[in-house]
Amino acid sequence: MNASAPVDPTRCPLCGHDNRCAMELERATGQAQPPCWCTTTTFPPELLDRLPEAARGQACICAACVAAHRDAPGP
Repeated sequence: MNASAPVDPTRCPLCGHDNRCAMELERATGQAQPPCWCTTTTFPPELLDRLPEAARGQACICAACVAAHRDAPGP
């Protein structure tokens, strides 16, 4: 990720795909959304550690990246 590029809150900062963030969609459109999937999941600390510093607290990790991390073989 380019440190000078603005963070797109609709894109996963790990893979760049649509993160399907309902909270961001509601903010952008003003239309109420159901609770975002991310509010009911746990993000492993090891996955959060992979986020670029500029994206922390700015963009959600997508469900596919969370699932891939959980399905990856451990050390």
